[in-house]
Amino acid sequence: MKRALTIIALAAPLALRAQTGVVTTHPATPEGKLLTMEEAVLGRNVRPASVSASWKDNDTFIFRQDGKWMQENLRTGDVTEYSAARLPEGFPKEAGNITRSDAGAFAYTVGKDLYIFDKSPVLVAKSENADITYGQTVSRNEFGIEGGIFWSPDGSKLAFYRKDDSKVTDFPLLDITTRTGSLNNIKYPMNGMDSENVRLGVYNVVTGKTVWCDVNEYGIDQYLTNISWSPDSKNVFIQVLDRTQKHLKLNMYRAADGSFARTVLTEDDSRYVEPLDPLRFLEGTYSFIYRTNNRDGYRNLYLCDTLGTVRRLTDVDADVEYIGNDGRFVYYTSAEVSPVENHLFRIEVKMSLRQPQRPDAVSKAKFGKPARLTVEEGWHTISLNEDCTNYIDNYSSFNVPRVTNIMTADGKLVRNLVTAGDPLKAYKTGEVLFGTVKSADGKYDNWYRLFLPTDFDPAKKYPVVLYVYGGPHSQMVQNTWLGQVRMWEMLMAQKGYIVYVQDNRGTQNRGAEYEKSIHRHCGQAEMADQMAGINMLKALPFVDSDRIGVHGWSYGGFMTISLMTNYPETFKVGVAGGPVIDWKWYEVMYGERYMETEATNPEGFSQTSLIGKVDSLKGKLLICQGAIDNTVVWEHSLSFVQKCIEKNVQLDYFPYPCSEHNVFGRWRIHLMDKVTNYFDDNLK
Repeated sequence: MKRALTIIALAAPLALRAQTGVVTTHPATPEGKLLTMEEAVLGRNVRPASVSASWKDNDTFIFRQDGKWMQENLRTGDVTEYSAARLPEGFPKEAGNITRSDAGAFAYTVGKDLYIFDKSPVLVAKSENADITYGQTVSRNEFGIEGGIFWSPDGSKLAFYRKDDSKVTDFPLLDITTRTGSLNNIKYPMNGMDSENVRLGVYNVVTGKTVWCDVNEYGIDQYLTNISWSPDSKNVFIQVLDRTQKHLKLNMYRAADGSFARTVLTEDDSRYVEPLDPLRFLEGTYSFIYRTNNRDGYRNLYLCDTLGTVRRLTDVDADVEYIGNDGRFVYYTSAEVSPVENHLFRIEVKMSLRQPQRPDAVSKAKFGKPARLTVEEGWHTISLNEDCTNYIDNYSSFNVPRVTNIMTADGKLVRNLVTAGDPLKAYKTGEVLFGTVKSADGKYDNWYRLFLPTDFDPAKKYPVVLYVYGGPHSQMVQNTWLGQVRMWEMLMAQKGYIVYVQDNRGTQNRGAEYEKSIHRHCGQAEMADQMAGINMLKALPFVDSDRIGVHGWSYGGFMTISLMTNYPETFKVGVAGGPVIDWKWYEVMYGERYMETEATNPEGFSQTSLIGKVDSLKGKLLICQGAIDNTVVWEHSLSFVQKCIEKNVQLDYFPYPCSEHNVFGRWRIHLMDKVTNYFDDNLK
């Protein structure tokens, strides 16, 4: 019986191989347990064994074992229980955004105010009113911004953001947990409207004085991103981006008085410039590593100096990411092996002139040949210690659940921390396939993963559920265990569905042309690519073309409703979560990058708005929405519902009253039960 099932299952990959030419498979397990919704949603019992590991210092790494945090010294072999560094006595309990300088000082916020701690709290900046915030993240965490406090290398100065929201409109969120209900007004800068104003201050720890960087490149509508310090703590670097996000200047400012020193380099793009990384100085020099995808079409590393010399360091047609450097070698991960794999490389930088102000140091530097350090197929996540002598390599591939190793800097194994077995071996699963399909324009291979039903019979026809996200800064399919599997997909396969997940143009890790192809027309190239995958499936004899559904959240919710209204003859059922409905209601930073504004792109806004597509909705649609969503605010989905009422178009709607943009924890079990039941009731 088992052999017969295996032979039958071979029909699926053979049929797909005829369509695409590339298919890797994970065999079915015909007998075993079925997943519970709790396992599928929370991952209990079905995640590969893993170890959370990071570096405490050059010799010691921290890892979690049997519920306890432990530390091991590689040099001595000593293993002890780890205890985190304690905050100083008297440190405020209400402190947030805590950062520590290399010299051991602390900075933090309380409410909208900024403090440092030196035996007792010292006020750095006091908020003047409810619209002013100090020391916290700005620009809604876009442009690689993750915080608002930036210590100088020597700990003598503290750079920090000041955000003024006085011109930003309020959006009300309803709190139903109070006796009579109450409104929580948040500042939400909508596309084309007034945005926040950001400044950068520099506080001198010794004098207690603050100066403000004289940033006047683009008026009040500018973004101050990726704050960096020079190694000698004398200068601050700001990547200043204009409101249109088409022009960037990397500027240097004197920390002593905030005055403008010079523009180091510029970036310009007719679509958009998106800075994501601070400067990383080469150890022992005034030369730095800079990353951009505007100069050569891929997000590569460049060796630069503060006088404007720019040399390409990673000369590959692939996106790369900086990991670290020791002054001799620069370590980075790269997609050059495959866009669905991530590998560690290093390249030697030979600099004979290392004096900080030598103008010819970068131009005369010599680069070695890049060396690949990770040899195993798959996606490698790297944690490099500070002096670049060892790294933690955490990887998996389609048929390898998880391996975590400690390695030397030149790629030799020090110790294996975990090699995981298949956590699904006791479960009944269908075959899983991993392959590519051509993009709609024929230029790219888009990767997919596909789950076949358990007890798959190629003589039968099965319903399909497309799970989609499709937006920027995402990659749904990677060469990780089962292709970056979500266990809900496995559960749906156990219930008799074919589940299909595919990346499309507009997602990351494929270069600027692939990523920026959606500019001014979000959803259009993405839909075309998703339909190329769906049409591939519809040509297979075991796919029921009359029973195709789609599900996605956020950008995926936008894609779900877009697909249902643009291709109503294909998609019979959809579940959209937290969907963007019209880009004029989305935030300034993200929305204007990809769509510009209604004033500059009226045709694009008209084309992508789902309000005008209500009449095209023919299938069964369920919208789920967190009622206190502060990312895709409630105005989106409620406006779509109202238009459906006006047009007498039926749909289903389910709010999660106390959830924000995503539904977490045990509430998520309720959500995925709701989603699953909707497909069972309307597609199966």
